[in-house]
Amino acid sequence: MSEILPPCPECSGAFTYEMGALLVCPECAHEWTPATAASDDVAAIRDSVGNVLADGDTVTVVKDLKVKGSALAIKVGTKVRNIRLVNGVGDHDIDCKVDGFGPMQLKSSVVKKV
Repeated sequence: MSEILPPCPECSGAFTYEMGALLVCPECAHEWTPATAASDDVAAIRDSVGNVLADGDTVTVVKDLKVKGSALAIKVGTKVRNIRLVNGVGDHDIDCKVDGFGPMQLKSSVVKKV
């Protein structure tokens, strides 16, 4: 029992257990193989042209973005420095600070790596 099992990829539950060749989460009843869990960790987030993004990259916005609650919009060509990749709300997978707007989340499909 010295082996530490990975958390559930669906709900991040820590109480996973082995059942034969599968790993099982008692909290959400998700079943997966250990090989699948290892390949899911390597999922890459790509920008609008297919470049792989990483934490700390600088990206450029490729289309005008309306900002909810503001009369201004983020214009094409705006540089966003030091991005952080996250599992955000919906399709939003980039956490960043945009000059003039403050902290927000962006979709990787509306940015291009510089």
